[in-house]
Amino acid sequence: MRTIATGLQFPEGPIAMPDGSVLLVEIRRGSLTLVAPDGRPEVVAQLGGGPNGAAIGPDGACYVCNNGGLHWRELGGLTIPGEGPHHYSGGRIERVDLKSGKVDVLYTHCDGQPLMGPNDLVFDKQGGFWFTDFGRIEGRVRHRSGLYYAKADGSMIKEVVFPLQSANGVGLSPDERTVYIADTYSARLMAFDVSAPGEIIPSGSPVGAARYVASAPGHCYFDSLAVDSLGHVSVATLINGCITTFAPDGQLVRQIPLDDIAPTNLCFGGADRKTAFITLSSTGRLVALDWPVSGLALNFEPRGLGH
Repeated sequence: MRTIATGLQFPEGPIAMPDGSVLLVEIRRGSLTLVAPDGRPEVVAQLGGGPNGAAIGPDGACYVCNNGGLHWRELGGLTIPGEGPHHYSGGRIERVDLKSGKVDVLYTHCDGQPLMGPNDLVFDKQGGFWFTDFGRIEGRVRHRSGLYYAKADGSMIKEVVFPLQSANGVGLSPDERTVYIADTYSARLMAFDVSAPGEIIPSGSPVGAARYVASAPGHCYFDSLAVDSLGHVSVATLINGCITTFAPDGQLVRQIPLDDIAPTNLCFGGADRKTAFITLSSTGRLVALDWPVSGLALNFEPRGLGH
């Protein structure tokens, strides 16, 4: 494992850039940040709230799930997120122009209901994106989560699955016939069969359309995920601090231990996409390690920041 950057403020949502840098969010800082190959961070845009998942869209802009802000604690030298603060600014989907740093808010509501805590997103080949809303805990009240689909131009947003328990990471299979979600508190990888962009196939089951794929051994939570070229799904696994990789049939492929209780996300980059960039959030680090399989190519590759 190679440490690229330290001192980041709860990094998440990494995107490998063509020049070897990594674009990511710093949730606690409220920023979209570019980490150079030598580890130097540069704030691209100040978003406020709690920027979470990030992805490049068909227009080359960066689209960000913003959870509206979290409460933070320092515990034994680690940064730990908690329940929402009084300055919660509302969940939203944002678009960041990477050349100018201009931020536009695309969505704050769906069918009249506010987005509570957008968490992660993935673009399909058609240029639309699936995203999860983790929900929110406010005192004794738990706002439930869901799976959504939207267009990048701000013209359409729809609720596809509701309610879910704690939908976090989201990804698509290589053929885009399956959308995966990682559920945090149950530590389950779930799947939905896709019939068309933003449409899933009803299962006929009274418990919903989700297919159970796998769980990780031991006490853990799931965070975000990434899919490789073989269709394996790698899930950032909290508490026991590792990356857990599953085959589409649920078989455990590998589990790679890390020295942080909160690895929150990973992406693939470098030569042949065989470098995994991982955000170790409670210790504020971005690290890299060699990966045995090429990551799945993104539908919309980053083009650089233009400066």
